[in-house]
Amino acid sequence: MNIFLRELKANKKALIIWCVCMFLGVLSGMGKYTAYSAGGQYNKIFDNIPYSIKALLGMGSFDVTTMSGYFAMLFLYIEIAAAIHAVLLGAGIVAKEERDKTTEFLMIKPVSRDTIITSKLLAAFVNVVILNIVTLVSSLVMVAAYNKGNDISSEIVMFMLSMFIVQLIFLSLGTALSAFLKNPKTSGSLAAGILFAAFVISKITDITDKLNALNLLSPFKYFSYVDLAEGNGLNLTAVILSLGLVSIFCISTYIFYRKRDLHV
Repeated sequence: MNIFLRELKANKKALIIWCVCMFLGVLSGMGKYTAYSAGGQYNKIFDNIPYSIKALLGMGSFDVTTMSGYFAMLFLYIEIAAAIHAVLLGAGIVAKEERDKTTEFLMIKPVSRDTIITSKLLAAFVNVVILNIVTLVSSLVMVAAYNKGNDISSEIVMFMLSMFIVQLIFLSLGTALSAFLKNPKTSGSLAAGILFAAFVISKITDITDKLNALNLLSPFKYFSYVDLAEGNGLNLTAVILSLGLVSIFCISTYIFYRKRDLHV
């Protein structure tokens, strides 16, 4: 069987589960908007919450009684889930055969290692695209169902585009780590640990402006939620930086995999 199709089939069940979970996450999140948009006593409660707590919860300076502000808060959790999927997918798809003791399948194929990695990367890319589209459609539908104010469809599209770039960063990071590390079982946990560290950094810099230089270490901070919610689009510098990281991680994946000793 073609390696690309084999990888798609192998990850089909997991992808379906992730898509369902993302839909339910959006559905559950939007279901709470009615309470937030009620205003009144909720506005007083939000005003009394310390900024540091708001930052940790993803509220920041957003007016969560409006759909644009509420979705910006909800998007934090959507993006984290998508990033987790991407980094675990990347870490798992490269070393799957070694982990499952099925390396012979690759060794008997009359193809180069570069071809193998290309097929795996393309399959992972398709998975990420599908999850992003499902999340986008779910968000557009659910926001339209609950929104009583201005249409924010264009802002949602930009949010999802920024999420797609973050997904690619963590996907390629996962593949690079998996190709580099000798033990295929450790790549997933290490990749997840790096993602968690990036998230912690994003929360620290939300609380204090004195450590904004650390934002370079966290893809979650490359795109300003405030700018996206206000319809200002993606920061070009952040896009270039992100694509540069993706390129470096992908090239590293090829280099490391060529030199890797495949264990049967």
